[in-house]
Amino acid sequence: MGKRGIETLVGVFVLLGMLGLVFLALQAANLGAVTGGDTYRVSARFENIGGLKVRAPVRSAGVLVGRVSTIALDPQTFQGVVTLDIDRRFQFPKDSAAKILTSGLLGDQYIGLEPGGDDANLAPGDTIAQTQSAVVLENLIGQFLTGRADAAGSGGGGGSGQ
Repeated sequence: MGKRGIETLVGVFVLLGMLGLVFLALQAANLGAVTGGDTYRVSARFENIGGLKVRAPVRSAGVLVGRVSTIALDPQTFQGVVTLDIDRRFQFPKDSAAKILTSGLLGDQYIGLEPGGDDANLAPGDTIAQTQSAVVLENLIGQFLTGRADAAGSGGGGGSGQ
């Protein structure tokens, strides 16, 4: 194999590497699986949205059913208003619940939809009434440390007296 053949192989290898990096970048930015097709828009209100981002996945039973389209703050209630674009193939009952969940221990956040039992389905423009805000790791650690400090303070502090 001549010098020209080796240079061609190296060029092909570098090109494949670059394509792999572009693919990984699209996956990391949640741009790889674009929900194409017809969607309907519903909203949900949360006390704390944590690190939820626009274009975050909306999943039900682990299956991608939509994406977060907008995030805003309601100036009257000071709640986060999250707008969801749900694929029309998936119809959820009106009493469904929305939770902000985390992929793994420190992964990205997403919306988890749990279907309810109502006969009527969510319609475009509806608001999901039952929501659970994001669990913020810093708050959990603070509560744990505060609880440990309270337990140590109320433990009597004395010893066995010997």
